[in-house]
Amino acid sequence: MRIVVTVVGKDKVGIIAKVTNILANNQVNVLNINQNIMDGFFNMVLIADMTDSKMSIKSLKEHLDRLSEEIGLEIRVQSEDIFTAMHQI
Repeated sequence: MRIVVTVVGKDKVGIIAKVTNILANNQVNVLNINQNIMDGFFNMVLIADMTDSKMSIKSLKEHLDRLSEEIGLEIRVQSEDIFTAMHQI
């Protein structure tokens, strides 16, 4: 299953490293990543493949929710299909 991870919040050192470490430690493969910083605000959209992961999307969300609270950023995880359906005109 492919997922979309979005991260938004005040920029600080190590955001990408912390998010991708959780993914890598759970065999979630990053396929594409786009990030930018605008007026001190960090924004990232990451597409990843969970095919080789033994972790459920629910469990991954829980891990990233804890990280979100720890670093003070909004982190969302959705299946790519749901993300695409929600953002079609």
